[in-house]
Amino acid sequence: MIRLEKAQGKEIEPYWDALGALRITVFRDYPYLYDGSLDYERDYLKVYVNCPSSLAVLAFHGDAVVGATTCIPMADEAEEFKSSFIQQGYDLSKICYLGESILLPQYRGRGVGKQFFKHRENHARELGLSLTTFCAVDRAADHPLRPSHYRPLDEFWISQGYKKQPHMQATFHWKELSEETESAKTLTFWTKELV
Repeated sequence: MIRLEKAQGKEIEPYWDALGALRITVFRDYPYLYDGSLDYERDYLKVYVNCPSSLAVLAFHGDAVVGATTCIPMADEAEEFKSSFIQQGYDLSKICYLGESILLPQYRGRGVGKQFFKHRENHARELGLSLTTFCAVDRAADHPLRPSHYRPLDEFWISQGYKKQPHMQATFHWKELSEETESAKTLTFWTKELV
């Protein structure tokens, strides 16, 4: 049985390390291939802890955090997230950025991902925001590390009402498992107008 709990701003702090460890574990797999550290994760999650309007939804199995999702007003996000929207003339004060949506593999396929979207979109509405967005890493279809069983999440995101915006991208740097140092990765945004 999976239990969902919500936390906002400073309420997220007790879960810093659990969230960080979960992000490292899930994003280690394709397509992110992320070779992360808890120090980096603490720094990344600080933005959410310091923003009273942020939201984390944590999925528990017993006392263990097995999944999580986050969101935050775009105005409070880092410049890398904002720049593409600024260039396109969007009003940042109307946008909610949806952070990670992560779940350990053995808990997938039970509808948790849909609940994650529902909670984040409801939170955005409560904040008076009218557009939700997230970004996903771009990988070539013939990427050498792509597992044969890999299925992109595009169909799931489309089923939740999101549209890919190929002209809106962000660049982030992280170290992949096969890399000695960080390298630039391109991520493309997906958006949804809330009604």
